[in-house]
Amino acid sequence: MPGPIDLHAHSSVSDGTETPAELVAAGVAAGLGVLAITDHDSTAGWDQAFIAADGTGLEIVPGIELSTQLDYASVHILGYLVDPTDAALVEATAAIRSERLHRAEAMVERIAADYALDWEDVLAQTTPGATVGRPHIADALVARGHVPDRSAAFATILHWRGGYYRPHEAPPPLEGVRLIAGAGGVPVIAHPGARGPERVLSDARMRALVDAGLFGLELDHRDNPASGRAHWAEVARRFGLVTTGSSDYHGAGKPNRLAENTTDPEVYAAIVARGTGARPFRTP
Repeated sequence: MPGPIDLHAHSSVSDGTETPAELVAAGVAAGLGVLAITDHDSTAGWDQAFIAADGTGLEIVPGIELSTQLDYASVHILGYLVDPTDAALVEATAAIRSERLHRAEAMVERIAADYALDWEDVLAQTTPGATVGRPHIADALVARGHVPDRSAAFATILHWRGGYYRPHEAPPPLEGVRLIAGAGGVPVIAHPGARGPERVLSDARMRALVDAGLFGLELDHRDNPASGRAHWAEVARRFGLVTTGSSDYHGAGKPNRLAENTTDPEVYAAIVARGTGARPFRTP
């Protein structure tokens, strides 16, 4: 497979700053061989990405990043090669997007009591059909001049200790894994060494996830500290899981750069062999 394999990237369909076509162009410019489009709780960017990739030689992996919640901790699960028409997955992701929207509205209402900000400011930072969430509130705060960038917004006003935070409801990880596997997809826990998953994913819970179809852990990721990588590498070994590496690219929305972490070709081949809901897209 020519070029690096990056299995986690976002477009403006969720909280990236580039359209699916621009995301593909960035992947080509970065010299990638394979790029997964994994927007939060949405597959709406797939077709645009396929059209943009036609003739470039870049292989596009259709995917999703499913939001799940456990003990008030957010656990995101990457789902590769899911069937986008699967009824259970469509219903679940629609419900999650609706909850994200109501949560964002409630947070903006709280923030507006202390800062000049309204819902129209947030909508101005989105594209039609986008999964609205905290990153768009962050962009609105930047546009209003309250913070210099997204990172500053998340470190202050949007931090869970900031006083404006509101948790959102999402299915538990076990249901998330079952949804992805049931849609013919390949479930991989995103950045398990980050604060949320690290805190709640005990060995007993991991065993249940593996039994439900969990296939891997996203090990090489900037949000996994060195100690976390060592721990989760051992977990992967004990439970027979593959390990991936990805950038979690968001365009200008995060400092993450394409191909800063990548996946081994043999692991990618195993993911492709496992998935039955969709196939990677590639033309010469």
